[in-house]
Amino acid sequence: MTAIYYSKEEIEKAREIDLLTYLRLNEPENLVRLHGNVYCTRQHDSLKISNGKWMWWSRGFGGSSALDYLTKVKGISFSDAMEILIGTKETIPSFFMPSPEKNECKRLLLPEKNNSVKHITKYLMRRGIAGNIIEKCIEDGLLFESKPYHNCIFIGKDEEGNPRYAAFRACTDERIMGEAAGSDKSYPFRIEAPNSPVLHLFESAIDLLSYASLVQRRSCRWNDENLLSMGGISVSKHGSIPLALRRFLDDNPHSRILSEA
Repeated sequence: MTAIYYSKEEIEKAREIDLLTYLRLNEPENLVRLHGNVYCTRQHDSLKISNGKWMWWSRGFGGSSALDYLTKVKGISFSDAMEILIGTKETIPSFFMPSPEKNECKRLLLPEKNNSVKHITKYLMRRGIAGNIIEKCIEDGLLFESKPYHNCIFIGKDEEGNPRYAAFRACTDERIMGEAAGSDKSYPFRIEAPNSPVLHLFESAIDLLSYASLVQRRSCRWNDENLLSMGGISVSKHGSIPLALRRFLDDNPHSRILSEA
């Protein structure tokens, strides 16, 4: 069988096709509109599509292109997926909206909120997180429970208080975790103390909350110092400083890193 090779330009054109456009043209029977501009697929109701992004919440990964969907969700080979998308590109009507430009502000795709927080509260307390710290994070809009899968959703906000980042963790023994599609890692989950120059760094949101709970058990105020989770490590193209840390230090130049966990 002769292997088919595609040029860089052909691959880039295929990646311009977003999942919503692909489904409308090729699998309209598999597309379900939930509300507003949020869709899912009939085959996978936890695969949510919005603002040019898609997220498969039950599996913990997402993307922006139809090419990612065909290869990662449907298991189609790269060559077969390219053949499908090249044919799709030729049939896209002129009235279809193009995919968002790469330099546009990322749009965060969040899951729906559950009416209750009992699953995430039970899970986090089992992990040793103090109940009052959980309640405060929920009250401040930094934490909520998703539906229908009852995941912990940890939110990072921008200067105007808008969600720009979301990390999720399943409330099970399985290590199902990741970030929502469209997350900006320079706005991580964090607890800020504007009057403190001290900064503590953590790999994950749960690491951060665990530390805060330990501080509280020592009869200290858990939110007197800045706590920053980095959602793993995301390195800027212009240096080795993680994006989350770079933004924080730019905004708080007098901060000093006291510990990393």
